[in-house]
Amino acid sequence: MAERLNHDGVIVVGAGLAGLAAAMSAAPARVLLITDAPLNSGCSSAWAQGGVAAALSADDTPELHAADTIAAGAGLVVPEVAHLLAEEGPEAVRWLAGLGAPFDRTPDGAFAQSLEAAHSRARVARVKGDQAGKAIMQAVTVAALASPHIEVRTGWKLAGLLQDASGRVRGVVVRQGAELIEITARAVILATGGIGGLYAITTTPAELKGEGLAFAALAGATIADPEFVQFHPTAIDIGRDPAPLATEALRGEGAKLTGADGAPFMARYHKDAELAPRDVVARAIHAERLAGRGAFLDARQAVGAHFPDEFPAVFAACMGGGVDPRVQPIPVAPACHYHMGGIATDVHARTTLPGLLAAGECAATGVHGANRLASNSLLETAVFGRRAGHTARETTAATGPLVRAAIAPELPAPALAVLRQAMSRDAGVVRDAAGLTRLADQIGALEGQHGRAAPLVAARLVAEAALARRESRGGHFRADYPQAAKPERTFVTAAERACQAA
Repeated sequence: MAERLNHDGVIVVGAGLAGLAAAMSAAPARVLLITDAPLNSGCSSAWAQGGVAAALSADDTPELHAADTIAAGAGLVVPEVAHLLAEEGPEAVRWLAGLGAPFDRTPDGAFAQSLEAAHSRARVARVKGDQAGKAIMQAVTVAALASPHIEVRTGWKLAGLLQDASGRVRGVVVRQGAELIEITARAVILATGGIGGLYAITTTPAELKGEGLAFAALAGATIADPEFVQFHPTAIDIGRDPAPLATEALRGEGAKLTGADGAPFMARYHKDAELAPRDVVARAIHAERLAGRGAFLDARQAVGAHFPDEFPAVFAACMGGGVDPRVQPIPVAPACHYHMGGIATDVHARTTLPGLLAAGECAATGVHGANRLASNSLLETAVFGRRAGHTARETTAATGPLVRAAIAPELPAPALAVLRQAMSRDAGVVRDAAGLTRLADQIGALEGQHGRAAPLVAARLVAEAALARRESRGGHFRADYPQAAKPERTFVTAAERACQAA
């Protein structure tokens, strides 16, 4: 029998920017924040390089920002949500700055902003070139730990959701070592991040395996757009797992993508060349590598000797891999970077299950569509994390008996390694029916051996939705269906159908 604890406030699962923003914004409700990873390291927020997109300059407006977001999303962005994100963006950046995030400033004290791909304005608020995520998370973590209404428990791993007979979520089940603990609460906010750890080549922490997504699906929550995975074009190809990232800001500064012969190639693929949307650039690099021409990011002229000061994280990663970006082109490859899909939510972070909210990368608000606009991720975590906290603090507690929680088995490391290779091979930058069918069969075989572990549930959601979408759109490219069809979002509402073995 699991130990049962009663918490009269809000439970937040995840300590990235979405989780911390939610926890802080739930005040004065008591918050129990649960994370399996060490604070300020095991989340994608801390690894983000570029910054936070927001209309902060005199020549920019939320309307322009929303328009760029909608255009990048390849027909699947919900316009109302894009406008809400853009309108609340500037205040969210100022909130982060007020907590101590040391954004770069111009001589007159305004936010210094970079240009990134598919933005019509330079609107990315940055920190020391490529230090935004790390610096923002340091400031927000300190503020959260100083908040008297927040209690933090590290080393606690989500193992399931507690529900009552009506389906309402009433709490969580967590693993602490070998022990299971049931914790009830008035509301649960999932801020568990993305699915990068399901892929062999990823820029995200390997711990992020879509487990919050999986537990929500198993509980019956609607899942939206799981097939849409963003592959960052320029992971640094030096054999590290996870792969370090060469921020898009480098291309904003004028760095060029070249083949091994030094000739730029992006103009052959898109009129905006290096500043084309991420999905276009990722497929171009994939094609160049597949053709044997190689792919390199040449920043020698654009940045050169200024690398250590202007892009210290990229410089350190390159030097650690034996590449001096001041005098050498950087070898690059596409890598899993972001999941546009997730647990379907409204603008108040509510899922389709009463008592359950979601924010950040594990959620699908409809703001990213089929292809996320660069640097909208940290913005979304701040805007919708805060909204989740506001909603949760107003949620009233439920009473009545709970139903027995189904606990998903753990997936052994060797099986996870098999899954990661299969996902990169068959659900990567370019997909087709044969590969996706093979992937679904591989997932089924792993389920037969190890049960319905959360990473397998999340992987099946991606694979089956990708197989069902017989078109190419945004981050989802089917070699056997290269043209776009009617723009329709995917909604998976039957957990058993979505997660059953093929």
